[in-house]
Amino acid sequence: MKKGTYITLMTAFIFIVMCVASPWIPAQSAAAVTKELILDEANLLNSQEIEDLNTLANKYSAERETDLIVLTTNNEEQLTDELVTENFYDEQAPGYDKPHGNAVILTLDMYNRNVYVGGFYKGEDYVTNSRADEITAQIAPDLSDANYSQAFEKYLTMAYEYLGDKPLDEDSGTGSTYPGSNSGSNSGSSSGNYPSGGSNANPDHILFNTWFQLAVSVVIGGIVVGIMAYNSGGRVTVNRATYEDSGASSVVDRGDRYIRTTVTKTKIEKNNNNGGGGGGGGTTSGGHSHSGSSRSF
Repeated sequence: MKKGTYITLMTAFIFIVMCVASPWIPAQSAAAVTKELILDEANLLNSQEIEDLNTLANKYSAERETDLIVLTTNNEEQLTDELVTENFYDEQAPGYDKPHGNAVILTLDMYNRNVYVGGFYKGEDYVTNSRADEITAQIAPDLSDANYSQAFEKYLTMAYEYLGDKPLDEDSGTGSTYPGSNSGSNSGSSSGNYPSGGSNANPDHILFNTWFQLAVSVVIGGIVVGIMAYNSGGRVTVNRATYEDSGASSVVDRGDRYIRTTVTKTKIEKNNNNGGGGGGGGTTSGGHSHSGSSRSF
């Protein structure tokens, strides 16, 4: 192989590896800075629980590019849990990479003993009303038993899974819900062992390993460059027609003819069961739309 051809192929190989690998390499951003995402104003957690939950919240938030927030309050102003959440979003302006950006907020109102989960922007698109209702249904038993840390960890895990699995139109009743959910009741137990849900998005899976991704990109790049090297020796100009005696051939032409297309429509019934949750989404006084679910515990 000529030196010029070798250099060209190696350059192409490096370029292909970079192009293939770049979408899989996590981008560094301001979100890499540790944020205070567990705001325990009601003093329900000890310092170690806050630290552990905040570490988990920052990890999940960075991977989903959406701030996952826990806010506990004694609600001395005696507002609704939804209004407390809306005021917090308007006044504190949380967001993954900008003020008033992607966020999912869990508000625990100890005065009314209500829990509210609301999603903003990407959070609203992925943690829809029905999915927020699944979350509140799952964590309500732990909140009733004062297992606050465990409830918040479940919320973070479920929100993380949902943010990796964009739902279908929930108005059609076909949006995916969390496996093992118990949205039909505020009671019942949960194992706490959450599968990966509809997205199968396990952050520890080998597919999310940077070295594995780079290895795959190297293999793909090698295959592409190998094909280029194989074809660099010149083209084959002999084809079927070179030796074919068209006058003696007994092959008869065949063809397909398009006739028509048939479309069948099936009505999908709407699911009106809210599973015991309530509240739904709305819009803050600052004009920020959000999804949501409220539930007593």
